[in-house]
Parts: sequence; C-alpha cells; structure tokens
Amino acid sequence: MCASQNGVSDRIVFVDCQTAGVAGDMFLGTLIDLGANVESIVSAIKALGNPEGGYGNVEVEIKKVMRRGLTATQIDVKSDVTPKKNGLELVELVEKSAANLGLSAKARQFASRAIRTLVNAEAGIHGNNLADTHLHEVGLVDTPAEILGVAVALEDLGLFNAKIYATPVSVGGGTIKFSHGIVPIPAPATLTILQSNNFPFKGGPIEVELATPTGAAILVNLVDEVSRVYPCMQPLKVGYGAATKDFPELANVLRITIGKPLNEGLLCEEIAVLETNIDDVTGEIVGYTLERLLLEGAKDVSIIPMFTKKSRPGQILKVIADKKDTECLSRVIMEETGTLGVRAIFCERHILNRELHEMEVSINGVKEKVNVKATKDNKGRVFHIKPEYEDLKRVAEATKMPLREVSEIVMTKARDILQKRQPT
Repeated sequence: MCASQNGVSDRIVFVDCQTAGVAGDMFLGTLIDLGANVESIVSAIKALGNPEGGYGNVEVEIKKVMRRGLTATQIDVKSDVTPKKNGLELVELVEKSAANLGLSAKARQFASRAIRTLVNAEAGIHGNNLADTHLHEVGLVDTPAEILGVAVALEDLGLFNAKIYATPVSVGGGTIKFSHGIVPIPAPATLTILQSNNFPFKGGPIEVELATPTGAAILVNLVDEVSRVYPCMQPLKVGYGAATKDFPELANVLRITIGKPLNEGLLCEEIAVLETNIDDVTGEIVGYTLERLLLEGAKDVSIIPMFTKKSRPGQILKVIADKKDTECLSRVIMEETGTLGVRAIFCERHILNRELHEMEVSINGVKEKVNVKATKDNKGRVFHIKPEYEDLKRVAEATKMPLREVSEIVMTKARDILQKRQPT
C-alpha cells in the first residue's frame, strides 16, 4: 500500500467517504479546498454556457461553510437554461469540452469514463441505448460541471499519477423522490455504478441520500484500492468539501488527504496471513489442501512442524493472501482440514517488483532466446537477476556446455543490459 505496484508514485490520496458519502459537488469542493486553481475550474464550468454546451447563464458560487464545527468548501453551479440532451449528447459534450480545455490524456480519459459510467448506468436501468436515454436530473448542469471541474482540479493538483485509496462509501438509507417517483436509497443509478465496478459500500449512518450517481461515477473511476484504514503515509494536505445540506447527526463533508509514502524505494502491499494448527490429518490431505489453496489464489502456502499439547506432533498451516481473499481461503482451509478456526492477521509486506525480460544470447555460434527474471524496487533499481532454468537447460543442451557456465554467461549479459537501464 505504500506505493503502487502498477507504477511509481510519490504521492498518496486517501478519499474518506465512510461517514457522509460522496457527491460530485463534495468531491470538487474538497479539491478546491486542497488548493486547486479556482479560476481554471470556474472557467471550465462556465464554458458549458457557450452555444455548444447550451446551458444558459451558468453561475458558479464557491464559499466556505461550517458543517458540525468543520470548515469546508462548498461549490454550487446553477443555470437558468437546461437543454434537453440524451445520453449520447451529454457524453459528447463532456468529451468535447475536455478536449477544448486542453486537458492531458489522463484527464480527458477520466472525464470520458466518468460520464460514460453515469450515462450507461441510466441507460441500463431504463433498457435503452445512449441515444434513446432521456436524462432528467443527470441532464442538469451540475453533472457535466462537476465531472469537468474534478478533471481540471485533479490535473492542476497533479494527482492523476498518485495512488488513490478510498474507504467503502456510505450511501445513507430510506427513500428518495425524483423524476421517476419514490425509490429506495441508494438510487438505482448509484447502486448500478457501485455494483458494476465491485465497489464496496454500506448503508447509513442516517436515512438520507449520501452517495449520488455523479459522486459514485467519479469515485469508481479514480480509486485504485479500497481500504478501511489509512495506508502508511505522511500527510501533506487535508481538504474538506461540503454538500448543500446540513445534518444535525453528522458533518456532511467529504475529506481527502494527500500524502507521501513512507518507504525507501520498496514496494509495499497489505496482505492477510492465515494460520491454523492441524494434528489429525493425513499427509495426502495436507498436500491436496496446499494445492487447492494455491489454485484459489493464495500467494504462498507453507507447513511448519510443531508440537502441541501432550507433546503430540502437529503442523501449522500458514497462508499469505490478498485481504479480499481472506474469507474464501479460510473456508477452503476449514473444508479440507476440518479445523474449527483460522487466525487472520492483517499486515503489510515490503516486496520487490518482478519483471521478465527476454534477451538473445550467442554462445559458441548458437543463438537462443532466454527469459531472465529481474527484481526491482519502485525506483527501478535492480536487486536480483535470475535466468529461467528451462531456457538455460535448452541452451546448455544446444551448445554441449555445462549448465553452470551457460548460467554465468547469461547472468553477465543480463546484468550489463539491465544496469544500463537503471535510473541514475
């Protein structure tokens, strides 16, 4: 968790939506509170009032408000003319506006994915395609304004290259009345967006709508990982964005923290360590259990000899797994071994990134391709190099040379190549 395994990131973003949920205006207000350029955001939103956008007299109000003792930034966007747009037209408007603003490829992709996620959810609920989906609340100026505003703000803050975490989102409860009548909370579009992206959520803590479709669409298209707790980080900035309503039970704000990872170049991930003691199963069952656990997604499985009460020999079955696989793998352990309980310990582990490089070697006139596994930290520094055994064996047989000598030649060449690619 201290650094993204999908790329090098020197910043972490933590979106805390576990109390008051998430909405588009809350997200944008929080980014403004974090220091995003207000002039750029307002200019992008007001451009929706151009003839192409069709929204008349777009007004943007940004102010500081109090929510249960917390100072937060609130943004309100209004228009006195709302053009009738179908889903396809709204998508085209957001994508064209993002391009006209000169946003980066990542910012444009985010805006496109967010609006498409939202409109596709609406279309799926009503059984229409995008061109036949007639929008009501989603067609208001708030929707394109918030998505474009968030894209501009994220780019201004340089957060498209950050690792973004979020808590499970609170959706509220009860019912809500909108253009299609009274529906339960979360609203159908919000639930569809969260379900289609496997994003965890929870009801409450109060009976009102806390997560809106626009907020959900922004969230699922930004977050790299969901976590109930903060990752290992040093906080640099904290921002609060307020929704329009004020509730007596809670501070109706979204909190976003920007920080930097606390590590020395090593990748870091959150894992679960599962353990149980076994002393009454056969070796065949133990072996089969290990195989099944690996097939079911365990990262590593080991058996540790031990002595239990009355000096009876036994074993500790230890499994390293992703947190999300805890329950599934615990069930496998119980089913196969008959144990009555599995200990789950959640922790972080420091790891090296593993890369496979294919290179051509020429030995005694024989040219062969060899795969070499290299381990690197998140700054690109090489730690270890290891050629694949089967490739070495093939080269040794083709050249009639000892495997040990072939390995040394390949290792030397691989080290020379990879060290030239290392960052200075």
